[in-house]
Amino acid sequence: MAHGREREENAYASVGPSLSVRWVQGFPKQNVHFVNDSTICYPCGNFVIFINIETKKKTVLQCMNGVVGVVATNVPYEVVAFSDRRLKPLIYIYSFPGLTRRTKLKGSVLLDYTLLSFSYCGTYLASYSSLPEFELALWKWESSVILCKKSQPGVDVSCMTFNPMNWRQLCLSSPSALTVWTVEKSNQEHYLKAKSVKLPMEDGSFYNETDVIFPTSLPKDLIYGPVLPLSAIAGLVGEEAETFRPKDDLYPLLHPTMHCWTPTNDLYIGCEEGHLLMVNAETLKVTILNKIEDTTSREGCHLINPVTMAYQKGGVLISGIDGFVYSFIIKDLHYKIEDFLQVEEPVEHMMFSPSYQMLLIQTEKGSIYIYTFGEEPTFNRVLEACDGKFQAIDFISPGNEYCMTLTHSGEVCVWCLEDGTCASRICLNTPATVLASSPSSFSAAVGTQEGSIHFLDVRDPETPRAVYKVFPSEWSVQHLLYDQRGIYLLVGTSEGCIFIINANPSSLFQILGFVEVGKDILQISTVSLLETDIVEVMVLSPLPETGRSRLEIFTLPTTLPQVSTSFADERGRLRDELIAKFLYEIEHTLSSAVLDYQSHQVYGFCNQVPYICSYRLPEKEHSGICILKPYRKVQSKHYGPGMLSLSPHGLWLTTIAKGGILCIRDVHTLETFARSRSHSHQGHGIQSVRISMDGKNILVNGRNDGTLVYLRWRRFGGNLASEILEYCQKLLISLSNTMDEENDYLSILKRESLNLGSTSEHTINEDTKLSIDSSQEELTQVDNSKEIPWIQQKSQEAIRKEVKLFSKKRKEIKTGIKALAKTVLTMMEENEAIDNIAKLEQKEFSLDLEELERLHNENEEEVAKIRKDAEMHNLAKAYLAELIKEECWNAMAVKGRALKCFHMPYVVENFPMKERTDEELKELKRVLQQKKIEAECLKLRKEIVEVQSAITLVKKHHEEEDEEEEEDVAVKTSNLPNYLLGSLSTDFGVHISLLSGQLELHSREEKINQIILLKITAHRFVNPWQKNKTQFTVTSKMEQWLLTRGPDTRHRALMDMMGGVLEVKKEDILRMVIPQPAFMAKPDAVWSEEERKQFKEYEKKVKELNEEREKYRKSLEAEMKKLQNSIQESTQNFDEHLKRLFERRVKAEMVVNQEELKINNLVFSLLLDEEISSREAFLNNYLIKKQAEKNQTSEAIQKAKEDLDTYREHYDNLLAEDKVLDRSFKKEFSEIPSHQVDILYKLFKRRPRIQKQKIHSDTASIVPFGERPESGKLNKDAFAQLMKAMDDLDNISNMPEGLDPLVWDHFCQTRRAKVENEQKVKQKAAGLMEMVAFLRRRTEEDEKLQQEIEKVFHERIVLQEEKVRFQLNLTIQILLKQGQVELENFQLLLEYPDAILINKSIIEDLNCVIRAQGQKKVASMMESKDVHKGIFQIEWEHKKMEMEMEDLNQKAWDIQMLFFSRDRQKYLNEPNYETLIAIQIGIMEQTIAVLDKTHKKNVENCKKLLKKLGRYSNQKDIANYTLSCNLREELVAVSERKDICNAIGSQLTCEKIAKEQYENMMHQQKLTNISKQQAEQISILQAEVERLRMKTFPALVQM
Repeated sequence: MAHGREREENAYASVGPSLSVRWVQGFPKQNVHFVNDSTICYPCGNFVIFINIETKKKTVLQCMNGVVGVVATNVPYEVVAFSDRRLKPLIYIYSFPGLTRRTKLKGSVLLDYTLLSFSYCGTYLASYSSLPEFELALWKWESSVILCKKSQPGVDVSCMTFNPMNWRQLCLSSPSALTVWTVEKSNQEHYLKAKSVKLPMEDGSFYNETDVIFPTSLPKDLIYGPVLPLSAIAGLVGEEAETFRPKDDLYPLLHPTMHCWTPTNDLYIGCEEGHLLMVNAETLKVTILNKIEDTTSREGCHLINPVTMAYQKGGVLISGIDGFVYSFIIKDLHYKIEDFLQVEEPVEHMMFSPSYQMLLIQTEKGSIYIYTFGEEPTFNRVLEACDGKFQAIDFISPGNEYCMTLTHSGEVCVWCLEDGTCASRICLNTPATVLASSPSSFSAAVGTQEGSIHFLDVRDPETPRAVYKVFPSEWSVQHLLYDQRGIYLLVGTSEGCIFIINANPSSLFQILGFVEVGKDILQISTVSLLETDIVEVMVLSPLPETGRSRLEIFTLPTTLPQVSTSFADERGRLRDELIAKFLYEIEHTLSSAVLDYQSHQVYGFCNQVPYICSYRLPEKEHSGICILKPYRKVQSKHYGPGMLSLSPHGLWLTTIAKGGILCIRDVHTLETFARSRSHSHQGHGIQSVRISMDGKNILVNGRNDGTLVYLRWRRFGGNLASEILEYCQKLLISLSNTMDEENDYLSILKRESLNLGSTSEHTINEDTKLSIDSSQEELTQVDNSKEIPWIQQKSQEAIRKEVKLFSKKRKEIKTGIKALAKTVLTMMEENEAIDNIAKLEQKEFSLDLEELERLHNENEEEVAKIRKDAEMHNLAKAYLAELIKEECWNAMAVKGRALKCFHMPYVVENFPMKERTDEELKELKRVLQQKKIEAECLKLRKEIVEVQSAITLVKKHHEEEDEEEEEDVAVKTSNLPNYLLGSLSTDFGVHISLLSGQLELHSREEKINQIILLKITAHRFVNPWQKNKTQFTVTSKMEQWLLTRGPDTRHRALMDMMGGVLEVKKEDILRMVIPQPAFMAKPDAVWSEEERKQFKEYEKKVKELNEEREKYRKSLEAEMKKLQNSIQESTQNFDEHLKRLFERRVKAEMVVNQEELKINNLVFSLLLDEEISSREAFLNNYLIKKQAEKNQTSEAIQKAKEDLDTYREHYDNLLAEDKVLDRSFKKEFSEIPSHQVDILYKLFKRRPRIQKQKIHSDTASIVPFGERPESGKLNKDAFAQLMKAMDDLDNISNMPEGLDPLVWDHFCQTRRAKVENEQKVKQKAAGLMEMVAFLRRRTEEDEKLQQEIEKVFHERIVLQEEKVRFQLNLTIQILLKQGQVELENFQLLLEYPDAILINKSIIEDLNCVIRAQGQKKVASMMESKDVHKGIFQIEWEHKKMEMEMEDLNQKAWDIQMLFFSRDRQKYLNEPNYETLIAIQIGIMEQTIAVLDKTHKKNVENCKKLLKKLGRYSNQKDIANYTLSCNLREELVAVSERKDICNAIGSQLTCEKIAKEQYENMMHQQKLTNISKQQAEQISILQAEVERLRMKTFPALVQM
């Protein structure tokens, strides 16, 4: 029975019939919870389902505002809390088992709650929301108030639990973080404080984190300025700088998947990587538990990917995706894994019952198991889930006892309508789509994605079985529908075909034919009335091209099974004219349409507008398409497109949509008379609805929420019930005989027939195998092992009939084709033998022109595609080339050029430069103007402030005149030398007058202006006479070019008269040929004397001509050599000039690099300045943040102090009242005797003893957390027990003897007031201690914030000092003369703490005195040097003369003792000395050849020996490898023995090592003291040496 229906929803059910939820069937998608020790609950759709573990009875609680969000239970109070998922969701708390609403919690959350959790003790509820708040809230649910809340934007939490031993602690975990929250209380105020747990890295090690805000390990750089944190370098100034880490400094951490608390306030954390962590909730110390490896475990076991965890005494239970539950036995910091339980499916959730006697196991599929502990543990299934959500539903006729559901995997379940239990289930093991139950027999049909239809026998709902299968087509079945009388089964496929199947099992579910309709069928509607012999069918399909909907209506006679062959063609398609098919179109789109039982009108659900329309059908027949207009229109009051369906008797119209509301309307008025919100739009509404034959039972199936709801009527009677009951009785009477016969035939069918086809199918297969003739070539070859669809069989059968009918004609055609083929082959052979000119192409012999054209078109398309790809590739390359050209050539104002030497490897390139942009020019102009103004201001200041001497003024005057004379010629230079300028730019004529000195660049603006000025192009300086010369040269060249472009009359006249030549040149004469005389053709013997003379003259002329030619050739060669020498000399001169230009180019590049280095130094200083500014801004922001926190803590402290003072005052008053009661006791009873007063006073001080409740031994041994009552509840219970005990003390039997009863009553009232007052004092004292602790914590936080603020102030001061030091300590660039040698290990002196400042005039006067004394010293030294030089010169000349004498004597001796060898004698005496040398050389060559041959032979022998040695070396390598393996084993043995020895003698070794270390430390300390003493002595001696050296050598200062 369902509970919890809201009043506003009952407004529709206040009058007339209404619908109520009888039961709900669904399976858990969230965690299952215990409500008490015998009941569990879980959310499902719009409901919370409660299941009694013992009786398996279900109870349903409905949420009327949509889908149930998250659920939590509180076992001590037996309440369940759940949230809805509407805008601004609420939290509802209901009591169990009454299911009455206790309270409703309303917060500020906008979208959804993601987590709910009750505290184990007390009435506290924690909630966590999703976007946009991400808010953690703590509720006092009894009073419906939020005690405190805290938002943490962007943080998703997957698990939230209270500490079972302390409700003030919560743990929130996500896959990337773990946070422990603490609830602090001060009087009635509550506060949430979070502490994040630092997780280890993925490998289990801990990362040593450094302070990001105030790093202490940064290096000190004394040259390049201060070293700042990475956040300042990144330019971060906000909150992101507090947690910024570079990418290389980020390491992957462990990913928590679940956690659980322990009785010791520790947390066990299971990680995705397989690690098990233990976290102390107070100190947040993380410890990685070590696994004890079990050597006896099976291979491949214990590879756990943890999913859920549950704590038990001595360890935890952990499950994963492998379907096993493991027991982790934890001892100290180690754990051991044991197999606990195996489940059939992956486990998703586990939890213990409140008594810890049962373990609930929830699988990923949704099944629920209970493991009961005891002497004989049991493992039972409480809920068995279906394999997926419900795909389709239907009643088993007549629909008053059982219903059926279908899942996507093909699982069919039969449910009992009485209590919603699963009677049976069967799995078809194939993807299924639709389900339909036959009204004419106890059978059902299941459509599949593969196109087949399975028929089930459901005569016995507890044992359904599949009895038959038909295979109409391979298209997916989208619709299955029986007509109202169960005559036909209509099967709608995805390709727009509707198959008509005989619904009677006696016909073996014969396929009668099919009808082709539009694709994407939306709905099929039928009308099959008892008084008619036809079945009208209407099909709705969309027309997306036109935005319309199409209706196709056709009629099936009841006698169709007997005349199906005449109604269908050979391929099984029913003829349109025989089934009276008509087409209709509606001008707007419909999502659903049904045909009324009178066949006069159609009801449609509009797709895009919320209306339900009725359309009247024309009475007259028509051809073509008829357009239907709306006849009546009412608002549907549904959300989104919906579905329509008619009740079995046709008088109720049910409407469903995405809103999840079921409406039942009157078919005539379309007015709603009953409605039920069984689902919601969050689950995408209702998928399907079914009404039983008698109308009493209604099934509603959700689309995505996985919920099946069974509805029944309340106040169901009158005409509403009589009409449908009357129709039901008539239909059952009409179908009774047929149903009995068909059910009997179902009993005959066997399960083996499932895989068999019809008789016609077997016949077709046999015919296909046997008929092997020429017609077989035309049939489609089908694998005999694969089942052939009915429509394909029909097609093959039609083809076979056509083949038989036209077999003779086919043979004639084939014979003609073969003859034609032979003729074509003969023609092709003849074509190969003829000439190439007359030869035809191969394609011209093709007779299939269409195929040839198709192949040609395909080839053209492929070529076009390849050409297009190539064009696009070339276009991309051209675009890239254009970009490169634009960037590197067109954009350059100065193009790149180069000169190459002729004879040397030198190349001189210019400097390509881009043209300056307008912004750059504007900025440059501004800087130049600013520098000029600054220069003028400086000049005026000097004239006004400084007092110049007359000489200086005159000198300055002359200098100004010189500058005015050379203003256009010379380049103004700076007074600074090049080594201070930092570059050689002045050597290239660069204006540096506007540049600031390197020692003057302190501010950021000055550095930026300096960078802009350093980028000015150096213009070449040209003298005036060079300008004039260049102008004159250009003018002369222009005149010469104009003359050459004048009239060409002279040239044409010369060509006409003299062939273009004024005189005949010598080379033209020498080029001529002397003609031979004619008689030279005759023999010499017949020549005359005259002819012989002519011949001699001819020979003489030829000889003279040849001599002239030879002379001219030699003169040309001489001239050519001269020209070559000239060219060589010119090229060499060019190379020399180019070489000098190359050297200047190198110097220019040096200057450019020097300037770029200066610019880089300035940019670096600017960057460092920005980093310092970022760090300063961050510190300011951080200081503001901490000061704001400090203000908050100060206010909290002030408020806590005020509350504490107020509370303390109340406590003092209460304590004073208690003392007054104690002191005034005797005054109250002063009228009675003193001995009775003493007795009463003793009784007044007496207090009853309260017996503590003993925990059952069984429970105490199992439950790890024990009793966990809340302190408030514990106080109430203790006070109630105390008052009950006080009643015993107040009994008249305890009254002293002789005491008046009235006095005893007064005494009892006084004592009771005293006891109550004492309890109040105790409570106040506990609250006071709590407030003091709260104030102490706030004070500690305030002090910590104060320390952080002081630290920020100190860091700011240090940073400001660093900034000032950086701005004053400039980095300058100095030119060093090349060739100077720098000292090795030279230590730069960067600090001058002991330096003092002296006036410059004192140093200059001292230098003048030193310079004068030095000049005198130098003069005396020069005179002494000249004297010594003369002495040395005389001595050198004397030594020179002695050496010359010795040389002459040696030469004379050599002449006398000259040696004349035999070789020299032979050279002088032998006339053929060269021949003799040649013979000797030949002999030596032969000797060398013999030696070479011998050497080669020796080399071959060495090679053979080397190969032999190589083989021997390989053998040795193998032997060495064997020895190394043996050696490794020996080393292992030695190391083991060494470890044993070390273990035995470790103590002695440690003492020895400690003694040696102590001696070494003492010796090192002694040496350190000696070195310090020697260093002090050396420093004293060095100072003395330096003093003496400064006395001896003067200081020379450059003048």
